[in-house]
Amino acid sequence: MKVSKWSENLFGTPIFDPVVTASFLFPLLYLIAFLVIPVLTMLAIAFEYNGHFSFHWFTSILTSDYYISRPTGEFAKLITMPSGEQIYYVQGVDFGVIINSLLVSVSVMILTTILGTIFAFVMARYDFPGKNIVRILLFVPLLVTPFVNVFIVKKMFLPNGLINWLFYDTLHIFPHRIVIDGLVGVIVAQAMTYYPIVYLNAYASFINIDPTLEEQAENLGSSSFHLFRTVTFPLALPGIAAGATLVGIFSLEDLAAPIVFQGNPLARKLMSFQIYSAFTSGFNVGSPQLAALALIMLTIAILMFLGIRKYVSLRQYAMLSKGGRWKPRVAKPKGWQAVLIYLVVLPMLLISIFPQVGVVLLAFSESWSGTWPEGFTTAHIQSIITQPDIERVIMNSVMYSTAAIIVILLLSLTASYASSRFKKSKLGPVLDSLSTIPIAVPGIVIAMSYFFFFAKVFPDTPLDPTNLLGFNPAMVLVLAYSIRRLPFAARSISAGIQQVHVSLEEAALNLGAGRWKALTGILMPLILLNLLGGAMLSFVYCMSETSVGITLGSINPEYYPITARMVELMTSAVGSANLAAALGVFLMTVQIIAIVLANVITKQRYSFIGLT
Repeated sequence: MKVSKWSENLFGTPIFDPVVTASFLFPLLYLIAFLVIPVLTMLAIAFEYNGHFSFHWFTSILTSDYYISRPTGEFAKLITMPSGEQIYYVQGVDFGVIINSLLVSVSVMILTTILGTIFAFVMARYDFPGKNIVRILLFVPLLVTPFVNVFIVKKMFLPNGLINWLFYDTLHIFPHRIVIDGLVGVIVAQAMTYYPIVYLNAYASFINIDPTLEEQAENLGSSSFHLFRTVTFPLALPGIAAGATLVGIFSLEDLAAPIVFQGNPLARKLMSFQIYSAFTSGFNVGSPQLAALALIMLTIAILMFLGIRKYVSLRQYAMLSKGGRWKPRVAKPKGWQAVLIYLVVLPMLLISIFPQVGVVLLAFSESWSGTWPEGFTTAHIQSIITQPDIERVIMNSVMYSTAAIIVILLLSLTASYASSRFKKSKLGPVLDSLSTIPIAVPGIVIAMSYFFFFAKVFPDTPLDPTNLLGFNPAMVLVLAYSIRRLPFAARSISAGIQQVHVSLEEAALNLGAGRWKALTGILMPLILLNLLGGAMLSFVYCMSETSVGITLGSINPEYYPITARMVELMTSAVGSANLAAALGVFLMTVQIIAIVLANVITKQRYSFIGLT
């Protein structure tokens, strides 16, 4: 066979192979068509003014007091209720839309890093009664219940809510009742939702630290906090920083908290909410200024993502005996440590999981006007299978997610196979980056770019989002889901491929099997568990997709996904928080089943989110 230089350069094979070529070109062209080109379309609109290239829209945003301003307002103030009681009302300070978004993101990163690191260190270093129960509880906040869990957080901080009942009425720690709202409410809600992401990454880092390094430091006189600060924490920092960066990106794109707290003007002054509100109001939705704002948001998210990758790559965290096997340093806590675990860490954990517990209570309650829900009913749960409109949104989400998973598996398998097996290819690093970068692209940015792209390419068709009555979002949502959730399945499948030695495929090729036969007959059966695990977890994320679902998915009510119906129930004057909570319980059930099946199938504890 003729040796091809261009084939060797592009695809890493000296002889042209159609299977290898397809493995590179299919995911590459798909990502270019449905990620790169839509973003470039939005880019072209944002940089156009009066028919010419211009920075006008970016300048108008960056010089506007609405987007960047000096701090205004009071962070907290003492107000008098109609009953005469005084309460602390905490809402934050207004710095303008862009700075507000950055401050919220950084604040959530700091809070989740503190919480996640504390929980991870306790779980990795101490063995105490009830540890297995705590381990399970730490996964509870990862159960996604869009909007409803934030609604419960808001109720927790009302004058008659759980926090004031506990710390003011019962323990008498607070001098006054405290109510959070605005930016502070968004920060607290996001921190309670996202801290397990840092926990998962930090825990993995702590248990992978070579114990001899800490023992050597102890032999040299280091102990207690000094040992943690100088040895343990620096070695675990890559995982902690990776988790914190993901949290920062998720905070930046989050819509649930701003929507629930939108009664306060400050909660509306966030980039994600500004873009979302354009969709719901229909005003300014296709404007170049909105495209410019979305690109600013995208730039910040990608810089955060690339920054942490660069930071981790520049630092040396290698351990001499890495690759060997050791038993992690686990000890019984001392008396004062046990006191801290049971009286500080455990209560913090119980408070942090209350939003998910509250979702279940709300779904089965008749009303909830005080500290605790009142009455018991299964009517809201029954509505899921008796109300046609609720059945329809569930079926819509199942169909969208199933179609997206098929595409995701094809993309993940081909992209992972090409980039893992043909490392000499010049397209490999490009493909690897493109299949990873969607995790750093905010969902609301995907929604905006798709809005501009499909309106421009398919005008006056069922794919045109501006064609409000005739728009069918099914294909658009499937494409968006497949791009948004690709990194999760790709990570699982790539890990599986790397665990299968290439010599097994080479042996099949040497015995006369073609590349396709080696791929389908040797490699795929060996990574089947990774395929199934990645597919189930991606399915969960597609079902609970929020940003795209409540924007593009909410244009035509007939094609609502679950999240579009949930936000309508939470914000509409005739909506029902109880029914939204019932849908939240349904999503939680789907997620629990997926977690259990993924753990059983892969024979390991499956981390939901990580950065590699």
